[in-house]
Amino acid sequence: MDKKNSKIESMSQRPAHESWRVFQIMAEFVGGFEKLQSIQPAVSIFGSARTPEMHPWYEKTVTLSRLCSEAGFAVVSGGGPGIMEAANRGGKMGKAPSVGLNISLPQEQSSNHYQDISLDFTHFFARKVMFVKHAVAYIVMPGGFGTLDEFAEIVTLIQTGKSRRIPIILVERDFWTGLIDWFEKTMLHHGTISENDLDLIQIIDDPEEVVEAIFKHYEGRSLEPSEAEKDLLMEL
Repeated sequence: MDKKNSKIESMSQRPAHESWRVFQIMAEFVGGFEKLQSIQPAVSIFGSARTPEMHPWYEKTVTLSRLCSEAGFAVVSGGGPGIMEAANRGGKMGKAPSVGLNISLPQEQSSNHYQDISLDFTHFFARKVMFVKHAVAYIVMPGGFGTLDEFAEIVTLIQTGKSRRIPIILVERDFWTGLIDWFEKTMLHHGTISENDLDLIQIIDDPEEVVEAIFKHYEGRSLEPSEAEKDLLMEL
């Protein structure tokens, strides 16, 4: 019992400088807001850090991000290797900025060299806000847990009304079909999601069709968020 009490006591006596981490977090938000305010409209592209340069997914991402950039969309990626590198690489070929939101990790993450604008983050949650804030579309290539996390994040924000509705496009049908089938046959069957939630997601394989789908979504509406939508983004 004494050992338990001593552990509790030691935890309660953590140095006061722990509170200063709040200011580090604030600095990441302020830096991100200031540096990214001029990039809109933007598309955020996600995918595996482990995809090699010669892989078809990498090549398709380069093509897709180049088309997005040529269409006037800044391309935002996680700033690392693999699909993230491909996104920045293709984005840099176009006319709009190529943006990397880099994160400090003990493994896998190293910044790629195709970034016109580069930000460094320590905290995942601050980085996530930057992915959402200026995005007019989310493009999700094949990836691992981090990619799934970003995908689930934007679906949740839109589903719960905490973010405006934007296109969420999964690329590579063979990779994603099993997950969508599970959504339909398991989650929908048990009532943990609704049919309307599935309408938030598209699967498109052709890069040109992806860009067309983004423009189609905004037919009759502005790429610029409305005042109400801006208020939602302020709550992120």
